[in-house]
Amino acid sequence: MQQIRKIVDSEFAAVNDFIIEQLHSKVPLVENIGHYIVDAGGKRLRPLLTLLCAGAIGKIDQQHVRLAAVIEFIHTATLLHDDVVDISALRRGRPTANANWGNAPSVLVGDFLYSRAFEILVEIGSLPLMGLLSSTTNTVAEGEVLQLSRAGNADTSEATYFDVIRSKTAVLFGAACGGAAIISNASQHQDALYEYGLNLGIAFQLIDDILDYEGDPEETGKNVGDDLAEGKPTLPLIYVLQHGNEYQQQLVRNAISNKTAEQLDDIVAAVSTSGALAYCHSAAQRYTKAALAALAPFADSPYRDALEKLTAIALSRRS
Repeated sequence: MQQIRKIVDSEFAAVNDFIIEQLHSKVPLVENIGHYIVDAGGKRLRPLLTLLCAGAIGKIDQQHVRLAAVIEFIHTATLLHDDVVDISALRRGRPTANANWGNAPSVLVGDFLYSRAFEILVEIGSLPLMGLLSSTTNTVAEGEVLQLSRAGNADTSEATYFDVIRSKTAVLFGAACGGAAIISNASQHQDALYEYGLNLGIAFQLIDDILDYEGDPEETGKNVGDDLAEGKPTLPLIYVLQHGNEYQQQLVRNAISNKTAEQLDDIVAAVSTSGALAYCHSAAQRYTKAALAALAPFADSPYRDALEKLTAIALSRRS
């Protein structure tokens, strides 16, 4: 990732500077919480995608820097809201904002980041871009509600799972990439870049859900089994419910229905021995191949090369 960031080093630094500038508020608590979550050491993958896609088209300018910040603000707002909904106490190895300041301030600062993002979009002044981001934000919210509505439901289908991750995660990846084409007035590339981002985002979330069962908390920054304790029927669990033996199926069904991780060790073993992890890895590989295929129209460049490498990083990441 460090090598990839070097390709857009100055622009990436400009995004970070712009984010800090736009966090300014006359209410100190807004700035405190905003800085805490933004400075938490995240990958900044989504804004990085915006910059790399702009470079793959031909040029990165100040409007792309602003869009990258918008994408990061929207993503950060969803994290603040997610942690409240999920009653999470740990993110990226640190206490969540809601653990430090409470639920109400976290939700309201999330709202501040959403509104600040759309203030920046107004300054950019592109109606097509505003249309894309407003639709994306709406879809993300729908995805979160869909996930919440399926929590504790052990009969959730694989199709519904993919609807959830496409909506809550992947569409923002798609917007980060497709939005770069809008700003560059390169509509002929918008669909391809959106498809690249969408498929990369699905693969990214698949790996995230795999790491919930084979990840090291020291690397992932969250506790193994967090999703299980929230009753989230993610793909590894859905696979066990469909293909595990009778004991494994009942074990997972009870855990999801009761939203408990009390038998976590047994469930981790069931996920491992049933073939669930291999199945999920295979699915992630299919989506990264689709992301790579979407890059076919673009000429060779350091930017395209970096976008290709990101698909490999998405598959191999441990955090």
